Amino acid sequence: MSRNRRLILSPPSRVWDLLADGHRYGEWVSGTRQVMAADPQWPEVGARLRVRVGLGPLTLDDTCVVRVCEPGRRLELEAKADPFGAARIAMNLVPWGENTLFLLEWHPLRGPGTRMHGLPVDYLVSIRNGMMLTKLARIAVREQRAAPAGAPAP
Repeated sequence: MSRNRRLILSPPSRVWDLLADGHRYGEWVSGTRQVMAADPQWPEVGARLRVRVGLGPLTLDDTCVVRVCEPGRRLELEAKADPFGAARIAMNLVPWGENTLFLLEWHPLRGPGTRMHGLPVDYLVSIRNGMMLTKLARIAVREQRAAPAGAPAP
């Protein structure tokens, strides 16, 4: 299992707005080449997000299914990328003063990843997820700064 934490200098409502817009995942999820489709009811339980992920010339089509949704607080996804299996991605937003403590957990559910996880793989996933949280934080802070003065977070 890989665990990452990041203090995002933006309120949970603004960070949640980014998670709740499936079409924006390509902006902050590392490795995403294209968001191909997002169910209109995203991020309700059972909604799907189809993305193309890749590194260099290698690409895969991935499907994320919402397994748990507590609006404004918690989102858990099952990411399926055949032939590599599936992983659980749990995102928790904890109010931290006026900011957000973002907690991210990733672990394989089935497929080859269940046999390969451990220190080397979890370390690489942790690096990727750290980069992802850095991107998410930058977007949330940029949008916070761009909001009209005194305007509440959406």
